[in-house]
Amino acid sequence: MSGHSKWATTKHKKAVIDARRGKLFAKLIKNIEVAARTGGADISGNPTLFDAVQKAKKTSVPNDNIERALKRGSGQEAGGADYQTIMYEGYGPGGIAFLVECLTDNKNRAAAEVRIAFTRNGGQLADPGSVAYLFSRKGIVVVPKEGTDEDSVLEAVLDAGGEEVNDLGEAFEVLCEATDLVPVRTALQEAGIEYDSADVVFHPSMQVEVDAEGARKVLRLIDALEDSDDVQNVYANFDASDEVMAELENDD
Repeated sequence: MSGHSKWATTKHKKAVIDARRGKLFAKLIKNIEVAARTGGADISGNPTLFDAVQKAKKTSVPNDNIERALKRGSGQEAGGADYQTIMYEGYGPGGIAFLVECLTDNKNRAAAEVRIAFTRNGGQLADPGSVAYLFSRKGIVVVPKEGTDEDSVLEAVLDAGGEEVNDLGEAFEVLCEATDLVPVRTALQEAGIEYDSADVVFHPSMQVEVDAEGARKVLRLIDALEDSDDVQNVYANFDASDEVMAELENDD
């Protein structure tokens, strides 16, 4: 039931670093605005919005920014953009499969920036459907380790649909079906266990092991894609051993 994903750990640490730089703020605000527009601004009646606001608060997005995003999304305040979700598929260095989720008000700009990122970093865009089948929709809840342990987390989520609890080093990652995300995070709340984020993601059905140089190239492409304001999430089906990730950490 329990596993350890070094790449999941790296993503978690990377998210913390990005948050400290303020890099995630705009993307989190955009999520709130879209969730409010599509499901209404009532947080208690809109689970997607609840999770978007929760994640923003945990990432220290100022409350004023959150409130303005809610008002823009619900139409109470002018200035909201007409964001559209677009998925791009591609292959990175070594044939690693990539799914790139964009939330944009300019399709042409998003497409150009994604294409350039792939081209300049040893990858290429692929036809729709050629990569997506390698991923499935999953729910992921990130639980900080402080004040709890793996057995307690597992016990809390097992009957609610929790499938795996992975150790990320500083936190636990609970994996479930996308449709079980709300029951799982509710079960954690009812058990008195705090969580940092609850998201529906694209989870690779199988992962491709890469060496240190392969990992460097893949991470370079991920960084290039995430530099685009239109790119919300990047998913890739690679994994690297503890030894490889330790070597990359020494690069810093």
